[in-house]
Amino acid sequence: MESIRDRLRAVPSFPDQMPALETEAVPDDPDRLFLGWLDDAIASGARQPNALSLATLSAEGTPVTRMVILKDRDERGYWFSTHRDSKKGLQVAANPRASMLFFWRESGRQVRITGTVVPLDDETSQADWRTRPAYAGAPNPAWQVYALQATEFEFLQARLDRKHVRVAYHKTTSGWTHARVTTPAG
Repeated sequence: MESIRDRLRAVPSFPDQMPALETEAVPDDPDRLFLGWLDDAIASGARQPNALSLATLSAEGTPVTRMVILKDRDERGYWFSTHRDSKKGLQVAANPRASMLFFWRESGRQVRITGTVVPLDDETSQADWRTRPAYAGAPNPAWQVYALQATEFEFLQARLDRKHVRVAYHKTTSGWTHARVTTPAG
């Protein structure tokens, strides 16, 4: 009987052709790089290119992750939505630090965005509620749109030789700084 390890090692990892990440040519603004990669994922026909893993912290400090979708992005941050009294709503109310992780397998790219989550206004939240399949003509006072206000980004471009290329951005009082990450991936 073949082991799980053997079965997993036989699965192809990434496509034979992937884009390169030229670390010397990245923009100063990480939002520009993110939006370019998101546009590439949309143009590729990837299913739900706006899907992301959202990590919050439980009351005990344990990381809790789940898949959600990116609703929008503007000067307030990267949007997602949920009920205020859901597990993630309660977790961000207690500790607003969170991370989003996007993964586009077709291009071997991933982006981690970390920052502080803030609730957006009721008008924005109710406008989002009205677009949901569960909307039945009445407002939902528990529905909330949140924005993750980024303080760090990490972009990873996979390579077949597993020498992945990573660039990290950090927000400072004077703007964004960025550099190639030279430590092993992980």
